[in-house]
Amino acid sequence: MKNLRLAETDKRYELFMTPELKAVAKIEAELIKTARHYFEENEFTEVLTPHITRATGSCENVNTVFGVDYFGSQGYLAQTGQLYLESLVPTLGNVFCVGPSFRAEPDVDNRHLVEFPLIEMEIPGDFEEMIGNIEKLLCRMLAGVLINRQEELDFLEIDKKRLSKVKKPFKRITYDEAVEILAEEDVKWGDDLKSKHEKILAERLGNKPLFITHFPVEIKFFNMKTNRENPKVVNSTDLILPGSGEAAGAAEREYEYEALLEKLKRSTMLKQLEKRGGSIKDFDWYLNFYKEYGKMPHAGFGMGLNRVTQFVLGWDDIRAATVFPLNRASLM
Repeated sequence: MKNLRLAETDKRYELFMTPELKAVAKIEAELIKTARHYFEENEFTEVLTPHITRATGSCENVNTVFGVDYFGSQGYLAQTGQLYLESLVPTLGNVFCVGPSFRAEPDVDNRHLVEFPLIEMEIPGDFEEMIGNIEKLLCRMLAGVLINRQEELDFLEIDKKRLSKVKKPFKRITYDEAVEILAEEDVKWGDDLKSKHEKILAERLGNKPLFITHFPVEIKFFNMKTNRENPKVVNSTDLILPGSGEAAGAAEREYEYEALLEKLKRSTMLKQLEKRGGSIKDFDWYLNFYKEYGKMPHAGFGMGLNRVTQFVLGWDDIRAATVFPLNRASLM
């Protein structure tokens, strides 16, 4: 690494005038700029989603949301704009948003951040169209950096050949196949894959971007669409990048009201929410939308910008790949 101090969060201000941090900021800016260019060229509408929400702004694990007092009611700092994007697909078609995702992660390590920019997309399409968009978006982002940020890449001594070799289609394996590969790591069917497992899979399968598809229903978000051929899994995928791990989570969505309602009632997410004093009423507007208007198949994903930046830099610490890294040990 050009400057190991970039991973430090204490006295961050001492790094503001360094050429290393300047280079990281320029690369990060290029990635988000190029992502927006991709969406604009493919006729996506950018939507500004709320950052204080009910539980409709949370991901699978409600235990990682930050609670806030919203004028006497329970609110949360948003982790995702997904459900809001979903509700606009019938009207706007292709939509996307870029915003902060807040995670109450207790870990102080080299891969977790409490706040990070999340790029999210929703389309009136299916699983294959969604994966195609992820591949094209990432390749476009990498191309933008290679073309426009050569000076910064050279200064940070980044291997540009490694980035130029990233081509679509990306390698794919199913969750079942991942479990087989990880059998010696004592991974069993139904287990959630950890970062160490993602690293092993990436290394064994060529150190290139990797899709893991069709996860078990129980460990994924309640509105992911159940697979027709195998009702034990959902039409979902995680994009694994060598060195940085899971960079994107994606799925087809369940859009039939009755199926959506039943899956929410049975979900671990709702059980966690109820323990925090919430209820299924937190999802009233979302459920009512699908009851009245939700008849359109759609799919989407969320991509963590800092994980992509980390992959570009090839560094093993996400804090070094972030201008203002926020974790449990730092608050500026």
